[in-house]
Amino acid sequence: MSYRGESQIFLESAGVSIGDSVKIIKKDICYEGMILDRSEESDDKHIVLKLDNGYNIGLEIHDTKLELIKKGDKPKIELKPLDIEKDPTKQEVSIISTGGTVASVIDYKTGAVHPAFTADDLIRANPEILEHANIKGNAVLNILSENMKPEYWVKSARAVADEINDGAYGVVVAHGTDTMHYTSAALSFILDTPVPVVLTGAQRSSDRPSSDAFLNLLSSVTAAKSDIAEVMVCMHATDNDSFCSLHRGTKVRKMHSTRRDAFRSINVCPIAKVQNGNISILDKETEYKRRTDGEVILKDSIEPNVAFIKSYPGISGELIDYHVDKEYKGILLEGTGLGHCPEDIVPSIERATESGIPVVMTSQCLYGGVNMHVYSTGRKLISAGVISAGDMLPETAYVKLAWSLGQTDNLNEVRNIMQTSIAGELQDKLSLKHFLI
Repeated sequence: MSYRGESQIFLESAGVSIGDSVKIIKKDICYEGMILDRSEESDDKHIVLKLDNGYNIGLEIHDTKLELIKKGDKPKIELKPLDIEKDPTKQEVSIISTGGTVASVIDYKTGAVHPAFTADDLIRANPEILEHANIKGNAVLNILSENMKPEYWVKSARAVADEINDGAYGVVVAHGTDTMHYTSAALSFILDTPVPVVLTGAQRSSDRPSSDAFLNLLSSVTAAKSDIAEVMVCMHATDNDSFCSLHRGTKVRKMHSTRRDAFRSINVCPIAKVQNGNISILDKETEYKRRTDGEVILKDSIEPNVAFIKSYPGISGELIDYHVDKEYKGILLEGTGLGHCPEDIVPSIERATESGIPVVMTSQCLYGGVNMHVYSTGRKLISAGVISAGDMLPETAYVKLAWSLGQTDNLNEVRNIMQTSIAGELQDKLSLKHFLI
């Protein structure tokens, strides 16, 4: 039983379990139906009842009388495996899940939910994707995206590589949206892929009429069959269901907590538009890696012991010293403006670099880039050994620093890697036309 606390005591005191038929009296109104399960995150003040007319209602247990009518079994779904033959005229697209209920099947007769992630589940929830590809499903992780760790980036990258080596024409990675841009950056550096790798998610769950899950998934399958052999993010481009954008994995960021078009390319144009099963390149001058018959290359060493520090008025050098004393291997500093921080923490930064700890400077402004040659504080930071992140997003720079330290512990080599564009994360020239207004 997923009920807990007061609601669990309320049910147990009447000898009632999930699946039992009951009578509930509340404020002189009588309800009859079946007790349904609730999610583990629900409060302990309510119960859920499926009425005989098929509707579910929630009832507060306060001042409520409960009477057992008939014992029953806990509702469950028994799904037979689908017997679908592969279409030899279609390519195979692998869809990897990193967590969450990406494809849930709801039995509206019982209210039970089947949350397992398999190819069959995907097809049941989104049968239209069979019109575009043969689908293979693989659950790699089962975590909320805020619980993502560098070690999980590696696990996900290896799973993607396995699918490509197993013949996948393209790979879609279903991911929670909150940290999806971190993972897309990590996969961009870890994987040298000969086929498209497309991350997607949903801002609104699939049980809501306004869900963006279906269009995002369908557009991602379309993108996985394209000739753009990069790590990308595919999400709604507008707040309606008109089309999706394909963003480069190292230049994308979640910019809104709830909107369906939350993901935006920063300092660049999205690579392409996906609409009605078609892909249109948005900027003809955009260079992107094209599909090949080559092998996937993994460079999956990651140094997780990297600090991500935001500069703010009143920040103390003790914060830098702490990470030096704790033997962190790298520090990503998100500075103000062109890449600044208070002058009084520069000695601590210099101590870090002299200890062989690379300190990388990015900007809180997101748009534009770092230029520490303009003002005196910036020049002092350069003298202290700080590495410029150019126009890299802070999250991308953090991920790249962790990845760079996985490749080498030589400070000069780390500097060279950080200042060399590997997956389109750095640009020589910036354009004002990409500023989000």
